Amino acid sequence: MKLDKLKIAGITVIALLLFVSAAKASTNNSGLGFTVQGDLVSSYIWRGMYQTGASFQPTLGLNVAGFSFTVWGSTDFDGYQASEGLANKEIDMTAAYTFGNTGLTLSVADLWWAGQGANKFFNFKSKETAHHLEGGLAYTLPIEKFPLSMAWYTMFFGMDKNAEGRQNYSSYAELNFPFSVKRVGLNVTCGVVPYKALQYYTNSFAVTNVALKGTTEIKITDSFSLPIFAHAIWNPRLEDMHLVFGFTLKP
Repeated sequence: MKLDKLKIAGITVIALLLFVSAAKASTNNSGLGFTVQGDLVSSYIWRGMYQTGASFQPTLGLNVAGFSFTVWGSTDFDGYQASEGLANKEIDMTAAYTFGNTGLTLSVADLWWAGQGANKFFNFKSKETAHHLEGGLAYTLPIEKFPLSMAWYTMFFGMDKNAEGRQNYSSYAELNFPFSVKRVGLNVTCGVVPYKALQYYTNSFAVTNVALKGTTEIKITDSFSLPIFAHAIWNPRLEDMHLVFGFTLKP
């Protein structure tokens, strides 16, 4: 019980730090922005692992002065089979703060992928909840011609338990390098799990996500273009390969 209280206190402190930092920054920058968009993908792959087939993935976001709050979801097309436990539904909420031009971003995310029909979304009891709370730290090199980014994510509360029922603190680290060739934006990803984690089906250090993503646009009219993308993903740990196609709808 004491440990749970300490975790809750830690989450509260982090949230307050994010809020205070955003409030201070907003005195110098009053810009407010919203994100409303949706992706349709041929299959949903998360950190190199297959989740479900064709899915629609909406995003609703708010950002101001370096602070952002984003709600992202994924729903497949098996909703009518919810009674059989076959419908995939995920809702992720992320609060993040980017520290000016330092390239450093701190985030706290609530990941929930219990699926349609699981209900009890607001159950946050440590041993019962279907939520995963995850802290993240990302950094992008301040080099225009070499914009390599690196990130580390650790689950610190919720459903991520080991065989003994204790918090496993499953972690995932990722490198990303964006570049472009003619009209195509490209991004190379390498993701690893540093130690044993049931979430990623690993018993030790493992490479789980090697990917190349290409993005371009199809011009529909003079004022509207449709962004499309293709994503080749290899999971060396599971010896699995995926090729995903999708497009994005946004204002």
